Formats: sequence, structure tokens, C-alpha cells
Amino acid sequence: MRIDLDVILSYVAENSHVLDLGCGDGTLLALLRDKKNIQGIGLEYDQEKIVECIEKNIAVVQHNLNNGLSEFDDNSYDVVIMTLALQAMQRPDQVLDEMLRIGKECIVTFPNFGHWKARWHLALYGRMPVSDLLPYQWYDTPNIHFCTVRDFENLCWQKNITIVHRDMVAANSISEGLCKLHPNLFSETAVYHLTRN
Repeated sequence: MRIDLDVILSYVAENSHVLDLGCGDGTLLALLRDKKNIQGIGLEYDQEKIVECIEKNIAVVQHNLNNGLSEFDDNSYDVVIMTLALQAMQRPDQVLDEMLRIGKECIVTFPNFGHWKARWHLALYGRMPVSDLLPYQWYDTPNIHFCTVRDFENLCWQKNITIVHRDMVAANSISEGLCKLHPNLFSETAVYHLTRN
């Protein structure tokens, strides 16, 4: 199971209306439905993943997120979620604005490119790292906007976005503890719960 899912579950209130952007195979929406009784819909572009959503009885619409979200009304959802996809957007800053226009709050997760393993790999080999979380070569990756925890928090500050909660997660308990000491260096995945005042 992905390491960010438990944290996301803790951020979502029961009976919420949820929009999941880039919902993948529908795993998160199914968990939220089963554990939090949410009403949700997912947006996904990949046809195979859409089929998997339908098999899980998840409402899903085929949509390219880079084409915008103008068909959704302001404050039409309680929570808008985007997990491990922000770095693949052409304009992640605009996607955040849209998420907070459509939802009263939003949850974003992304791989932290400031993680020590990524830094070590670059320093030692002089090449872009390939890992379980980022399994692509530099030339075929869908990830076009890598960022660190500090980069993301700076963007939130510039846009006057309030960070309600943030959790830094890692694959093992030792790293989890170190995340609290130095999140930009030790967190593998950053999880943010955001709103606008």
C-alpha cells in the first residue's frame, strides 16, 4: 500500500464530496468510500486505469488535467485531491489555484526531490535518479516539474495558500522520525492539506 494513503484518509472528513484529480486506478477513492463514506468522482486520462476504476465501482471521467478544470463550479466539492501527479502538470501553480477554487480545501502529495537519496545519487553518479517512486529515465518521464518541500511551501506562501496540515512520509520508521527533524532532506513523499483564508 502507498505510504501517503493513511495520511490522506486522516485529512478527509466523513461524508465529504471529493474530486480526485488524476485518480489512477481508483484505489484512494475506494478507500475513502469504504472508510469515510465519501461521495467521490475521479478524473483520469489513462484508459486502462479508467477500466480499473469502473471495476472498483468508482465514478470516473476521462479528462486531461492540462486542459483545465473550467467545467467545475466554484466551491462545488468539499475536498479536491491530487496525489503524486502535481509534478506531471504543465502548470502546477495554476492547478493549485483551480483546486482551491473548486474545493473548500485540497490535498496534494508529491515526491520530494530534495530527499537525501536523490541528492546522493546526483552527487555520486551525476545522473538523474531512478527509484520505485520515480521509475522513469530522464528522457521518458511524465514528471516535468520536480520540486522539494521548500519549493512547494514557498509557492504556497507566494499564493497566500494556508497549510492546514503537512505530513512528511517515508518508507520506514527510522526515516519517518528523521522527517520531523529535517523534512526537506528525509521525506520521500510530502502530503499537504491546504485551504485559502
